[in-house]
Amino acid sequence: MILHIDMDAFFASIEQAVNPRLKNKPLIVGSRNNKMHTVVCAASYEAKALGIDSGMPTKEAFALCPHLEFVPADQTKYIWTSEQIFGVIKESGFTAFYSSIDEFQLDIKEAADPAGIASRIREDINRSFGITASIGIAKNCLLAKLASKLRKPDGLFLIDEDNIKKALAETPAARLCGIGPRTQEALSALGVKTCLDLYSQTPQLLERVFGANGLNLYAGLHSNETLPEDNHADNRPKSIGHSYSFPRASENTGFINAWIRLLSEMVARRLRAHDLTARTVHLWLNGPQIGGFSAQKTFQEPSQDASELYARTLRIMAKIGQKHPKIRALGVTASSLETPKYPALFREAKRREELIRSLDKINGRFGEDTIFPSQIMLTRKIR
Repeated sequence: MILHIDMDAFFASIEQAVNPRLKNKPLIVGSRNNKMHTVVCAASYEAKALGIDSGMPTKEAFALCPHLEFVPADQTKYIWTSEQIFGVIKESGFTAFYSSIDEFQLDIKEAADPAGIASRIREDINRSFGITASIGIAKNCLLAKLASKLRKPDGLFLIDEDNIKKALAETPAARLCGIGPRTQEALSALGVKTCLDLYSQTPQLLERVFGANGLNLYAGLHSNETLPEDNHADNRPKSIGHSYSFPRASENTGFINAWIRLLSEMVARRLRAHDLTARTVHLWLNGPQIGGFSAQKTFQEPSQDASELYARTLRIMAKIGQKHPKIRALGVTASSLETPKYPALFREAKRREELIRSLDKINGRFGEDTIFPSQIMLTRKIR
């Protein structure tokens, strides 16, 4: 069984947790300091109840609720909290993976009492951070992610053979991950309105209408899935990645590259924490113009330097052309991992390693991203 752990209104909940004055108040997190000229990155559930949600211009949000509380986004705080939550989840002893900054997956195999395991994880997160998570449990990742949405916030829902048809019959197909407007339109033409309607289709029909994506949908609804395990004695990961979804699609090159740099920093930090280097870099992009873009490249020299990983990712990015299409989500993953075999041989490489070690010590002592590349500041500017 797979547990999908989805943090509730993550950014807004963190701000309410660190500032008790904001608890139980309608709150929005903005991408920039100017509260009337930015967009909503996240909204508390009190704000959501008023019709306010991510991607909405803040001016429109304040028109709906003039007494909204506003906090500018602080990605360092959110990334740190995400990493700490992941540490709590891994303490369960099961195979755990990041899905995004505020979503995680856990493979509990055939463990007894999956709901009990999920409940303990929710309690641990709430006790440690003062925020809530909703957890979905199912036989595969797609259904577990769907289940996590069905009892938000602070909910737990198990989809199993006893209730799967009832749960799917009560859920619109559009709520399933991967069903965009075009797919939804095509499904409607087939008379598919609910997840159960989709579940009842044959793989042949779905492949004929949607190609490989149709088969993926069928497999996602019907298959039993396990997450890959690392069988090394030291339990080191086989890949390390981070992804992020923007409040709205952007084609701003500086903004997109800044996020690639930030994700590269996060990946490199975890590589160094595990004393690993990576030969292969994988870039994933998603947007309204390009759909899903995925490419990777393996390099001769392994690295755990964020600047180098970023440069390698940009080389992969160049495959889509000089002008960036609109991007809604992106991810950077490092794989082909290995323990560093040799110390740096040349003076400049040695100086670079010493600098990175010094920065890691400073950030470890005073907080992550006490020192960070100035380019990352552009991630706060949604355009």
